[in-house]
Amino acid sequence: MNFLLVEDERRVADFIVRGLRSEGWLTEHVSNGEAALESLLQHDFDVVLLDLMLPGISGQDVCKTMRARANHTPVLMLSALDAVTERIAGLRIGADDDLTKPFDFDELVARIEALMRRKIEFKVTTEDHILRFGELTLDAKSLRVSLEGKEIELTARERDLLMLFMTNSQKVFARERILNAVWGSQEDPMTNVIDVYIARLRKKLGLHGALIRTVRGHGYRFGE
Repeated sequence: MNFLLVEDERRVADFIVRGLRSEGWLTEHVSNGEAALESLLQHDFDVVLLDLMLPGISGQDVCKTMRARANHTPVLMLSALDAVTERIAGLRIGADDDLTKPFDFDELVARIEALMRRKIEFKVTTEDHILRFGELTLDAKSLRVSLEGKEIELTARERDLLMLFMTNSQKVFARERILNAVWGSQEDPMTNVIDVYIARLRKKLGLHGALIRTVRGHGYRFGE
């Protein structure tokens, strides 16, 4: 996953960037609103971590501009202000969630994971419900999966795993992120359940199973 962090406090920014990169997530850091809006024009991000109090263009105005440009990337607003009115204002202008500083890093990760789950659900429910990749098709409404016109039988977990990949083509998912997105907290992260299910899914997809690629040291990626 690829994140944009907009934070002018160097100490806070370093703490967040180090933590996110240790999770295996790509993170670009900018320190003001002008640079954030420029980066958003040039790159696609999975989540924007946006400080409320920025020099120049404020975090609120960055969020407003994003939504005015029809950029629906999830925004997690970071604020040192614990005032309810400020937090409500941030949510009303288009932010998806807010987190008050100082915060525990594990809570930040949990908030990000929740935003990513919502993003995947949003894609499936608001865009064309037929997901296609070459001759592979997944109907998100009927939950039918077909390959070269023939329906193939998948378990619920296998189907959820395939949907995660097909709605996030070319993105690298660490095993922990897959576990959280598909299984939630129902499995011990030390098990090899991810590898087992990916092996099953590859087998059922035949030659198309090669679309699920292993990225050594990072996890898995779906695509050519």
